[in-house]
Amino acid sequence: MSEYRSCGKLLKQIHDEMEKRANNTLRIQGLTMMQGETLLILNEAEGKILPLKELERKLHVAQSTAAGIVARLEQKGLVEGLGDMYDKRVKMVRITSVGENYCKEAKESITASEAELLSGLTETERDIFYSLLAKVRNTLK
Repeated sequence: MSEYRSCGKLLKQIHDEMEKRANNTLRIQGLTMMQGETLLILNEAEGKILPLKELERKLHVAQSTAAGIVARLEQKGLVEGLGDMYDKRVKMVRITSVGENYCKEAKESITASEAELLSGLTETERDIFYSLLAKVRNTLK
């Protein structure tokens, strides 16, 4: 009898383990993986600023979750929320200079976590793995 295989379960387990490791590393800086990811996204954005709605889309989270992440980062002085100059209903989020410094450390932590995750693969296998993951993700869009 063959064993039941679930790629969704494996992906969830991989994600959970990566998140746990990243959170343990980032905890020293008082950040979570999602907060670190938010800083990275903002740091790479043009002008280091994005509408909250765009940030929500890039993080793949609900509006309330994105707002909570931003609120906690604002309390830490790592981002600031601004009103859009043309439409006051739009909340803009900009990374602060302090946030940029945290971003560098967050990127190093996330990169180290991913390197550890992929350490059992050859360079060719890593390329194939990324390619397959992207292909699967793109079928879900």
